[in-house]
Amino acid sequence: MEKQSIAVIKKLMKNGELSEAAITELKMDERKGVQSLVNSYEKQKMKDKHLEANYYTMTSFERVAFSKGSNYIAGIDEAGRGPLAGPVVAAAVILPADFKLLGLNDSKQLNERTRDKFFAIIKEQAVSYGISIIGNKKIDDINIFEATKLAMREAFDQLTPVPDHLLLDAVKLDQLPCTSESLIKGDSKSVTIAAASILAKVTRDNLMKEIHKEYPVYDFASNMGYGTKHHMEKLQQAGASPYHRRSYAPVRDVLG
Repeated sequence: MEKQSIAVIKKLMKNGELSEAAITELKMDERKGVQSLVNSYEKQKMKDKHLEANYYTMTSFERVAFSKGSNYIAGIDEAGRGPLAGPVVAAAVILPADFKLLGLNDSKQLNERTRDKFFAIIKEQAVSYGISIIGNKKIDDINIFEATKLAMREAFDQLTPVPDHLLLDAVKLDQLPCTSESLIKGDSKSVTIAAASILAKVTRDNLMKEIHKEYPVYDFASNMGYGTKHHMEKLQQAGASPYHRRSYAPVRDVLG
């Protein structure tokens, strides 16, 4: 291959326009800039290989369900069981059988930029999705566990078509119109649950950022309602906002 400028080689690599034979030839190029590009290419190739393998592993429950005749497999997850303020949010999603999003994982393992990017992709490509938001007053009325199950059921009921099989993260739901599996740490074992976890977390985070505008003293935009040191200090100083969960001990103690 005729020697090309480093800028051209970089562009060709970025666009995936170089064959493996061309890459092999570039390895013989003595220019440091070319060697740097080749090294970066090899590292990215190894990273992609790892992501491919991890994604395949995370489709194991879906593949089993498809092999048993399921056509529409849903995943459900929630965000916000632990915070002292704000709602609990559940999301349900059915992904296409050929859906592929390398890097998809438990939403807590991804940075905000990646979550936001995946959030848009999942909503655009999903067969169907549903999101349910249960506010802090309802949480106080029925307790967080029941509120979480209520949110999950409401999200599930928004799905069209009705799923053949449901994958859930730890929680079990009764009287479902389909088979189901409850997986411990399911958001890191199933791409469908992971997708639901991203829909739930991004939705809730955005809500907490809006609440922050009303009550900036608690810094909800950063702590998302969790009991950080700063949040606890402001809770002691300013008291509870209308969004705080009165049934949670730290808030109840302040009010008491």
